[in-house]
Amino acid sequence: MPEVNRSAPPTVGGWTRFVTARPRLALLAALVITALAVFAGSGVADRMGSGGWQAPDAESTYATEVLAREFPASQPNLLLLVDSGSASVDDPAVAAEAARLAERLKAEPGISGVGSYWETASPALRSEDGQEAIIAARIGGDEKTAGETLDRLAPAFAGERGPVTVSLGGPVAVQHEMQTIIQEDLLRAELIALPVTLVLLVMVFGSAVAAMLPLAVGIVAILGTNAVLRGLTEFTDVSVFAMNLTTALGLGLAIDYALFIVRRFREELATGADTRTAVGTTLRTAGRTVLFSALTVAVSLSAMLVFPQYFLRSFAYAGIAVVLLAAAAALILLPAALVLLGPRINSLDLRRLLRRRKKTATAGAGSADASPGRGWAWLGALVMRRAPVFAIVTTVGLLLLGLPFLGVKFGTADDRQLPASAESRVVQEHIRDGFPGSPGGGLEVLVEGQGSRADHADLKARIEQLPGVLRVEGPVAEGPAAYYSVLPKGEAVGEETQQLVRDLRAVPSASSLDISVTGTAAVLVDSKDSIADRLPWALAIIVVATLLVVFLLTGSVLIPLQAVVLNALSLTAMFGAVVWVFQDGNLSGLLAFTSTGDIETTLPVLMFCVAFGLSMDYGVFLISRIKEEYDRTGDHEHSVTFGLRHTGGLITAAAVILAVVMVAIGTSRVTNTKMLGLGIALAVLMDAMVVRSLLVPAVMKLMGRSTWWAPAPLRAFHRRFGLSEGESSPAVAPAAVPDRGGRGSLEDPEPTAETEEISGASRDLGEPARR
Repeated sequence: MPEVNRSAPPTVGGWTRFVTARPRLALLAALVITALAVFAGSGVADRMGSGGWQAPDAESTYATEVLAREFPASQPNLLLLVDSGSASVDDPAVAAEAARLAERLKAEPGISGVGSYWETASPALRSEDGQEAIIAARIGGDEKTAGETLDRLAPAFAGERGPVTVSLGGPVAVQHEMQTIIQEDLLRAELIALPVTLVLLVMVFGSAVAAMLPLAVGIVAILGTNAVLRGLTEFTDVSVFAMNLTTALGLGLAIDYALFIVRRFREELATGADTRTAVGTTLRTAGRTVLFSALTVAVSLSAMLVFPQYFLRSFAYAGIAVVLLAAAAALILLPAALVLLGPRINSLDLRRLLRRRKKTATAGAGSADASPGRGWAWLGALVMRRAPVFAIVTTVGLLLLGLPFLGVKFGTADDRQLPASAESRVVQEHIRDGFPGSPGGGLEVLVEGQGSRADHADLKARIEQLPGVLRVEGPVAEGPAAYYSVLPKGEAVGEETQQLVRDLRAVPSASSLDISVTGTAAVLVDSKDSIADRLPWALAIIVVATLLVVFLLTGSVLIPLQAVVLNALSLTAMFGAVVWVFQDGNLSGLLAFTSTGDIETTLPVLMFCVAFGLSMDYGVFLISRIKEEYDRTGDHEHSVTFGLRHTGGLITAAAVILAVVMVAIGTSRVTNTKMLGLGIALAVLMDAMVVRSLLVPAVMKLMGRSTWWAPAPLRAFHRRFGLSEGESSPAVAPAAVPDRGGRGSLEDPEPTAETEEISGASRDLGEPARR
């Protein structure tokens, strides 16, 4: 039996006085800072990139940069698809117009390496039906500069041009159009998520005033993060995809934290505490849990900083910023608002009439059914009575849902991420389906050094002998550098072509020559190797941080291990669904996307870090309440049921709201964003409704009181440095009525008139008054 602290509850102290001493001034300062953040963060999306999948220290990245500098024609990123209609591309009128277009393009600032079918007569630049051909060029500069150049060129070159119709494609056009669509989709997602979230919050709280507070915290976090990202774009590359995470986590976590704090504040008011005392108790209990949760989520997201790809690092920047800002707003601004509102937090209670009718119907009955959260208590008791069954069935079910991930195939993002109507995708599909060879799938072999003609001829012969090589062109030389173009037999990023990349890098050559290989398949090989090299470090950061934070929260050795295992298990359904839906193409018609037969390499890493952090968010909420009750009573089973009863509705409500936000993000027309939104929504719901509701109580029952075990040195460490939600002792002793088994009853005492003042909506979701 743990020792029970029977000292009087601490008075309102330092931190509470700091955040509530000048509540109006604090809110005014927050309003000014938010307005400045709006100004500072304006135009942030225009400064972001739409790439970032390449490792900057990879061989393929180096070779691409050298080729773009020394041989611009070898790395075209702008393609003009010239359609001659019913005529042939060799028709004199068509050829003359194409030549004029090519000359005009050469004269444009920022354009280099212009070449065309009509200039080179290369069969790879002419469609098989003879009615389309390509003018290829390279736009210089970074992604922002290239996008601006493309916007300037499009009106002058795209559309009807005499006897031909011109459409713009190539990597620059694909990335630029993807960036534009993401910005449009993000605005639509916000317009969907905000009103739906507000309605759900009103249903949860009953009070319109209480419902507005979490939304306000979320908006502050989002606007603040946009300003942070805008500042980061001055120093490093940031992916436009990170904007989606900012919105989702900003709303989701801010609502989670505000739900937890507002609910606890209303409980304290219901016990008769004055406003400032209620705020102080709330910050010492729920506030501390919010701080633990925010640290855990931030650490999970920070693990992406170990990867060199700026696509992944961008999500770490955005995620850490929005988590810390959401927690700061919840722990500083929200208490100030609560001090000013006091009991008016329950104003504009839209369900008061319904609640009064329900109260009248049950008055004097003394029915246990009136007890708040009874449904969750019943579920907890049921799970623990059949703990082995629930543990085995739930675990097996989750593992079965994750089985499709065993067949995952990794690839690279291409134009098929875009909706079918996007112009750049249409161009790329025409090239992919109508032109000979494997457009976009060629490999370039960069050769540097002072080699003789014989050395280069010998290297070309060795390359031609490799299995998987269809044709070798070159070398094209410029000073001490030269390159070969290698056309593979297989698909652009298929396993055969990936093996060809490895074979090319292993080809022996003259000692004076240095070989580097690039191309789509080479980028994929390097990306997979880079992630595989750093993934153990990322996992170690997440696991060690989780173990440490949960130990500081609980003082147990086994609960942190349980948290890591069960959190990972909760993600199996997400990974299985990602492969079954987005790789294998199931539901592609319903969800309006095109399956490429693989998953972009960085997406599983991103989804794991985000979903694991969110799972820990809910885990901390549940464990902290169980720990608080166990410290108070020493009754393990009662504490588990109590924790589920008092947080089950909160976690479920928070998960549903976050899932709504993620599904809104999942309505994006860009496949990767759709996958991110829908996948994390599924993970969040599975974690809240299956793992937290069924698996955690079952496992804790099976572990029994050993759940709380720790060796003596660690117990001493926790007593000195650990923090938990149950710092203050309760004003009343626990009401534990012996049952037939001799243990304390799992029933809570009957609700009082004070506890009935808490929102009826919260009670329906299992949000009880404080005992």
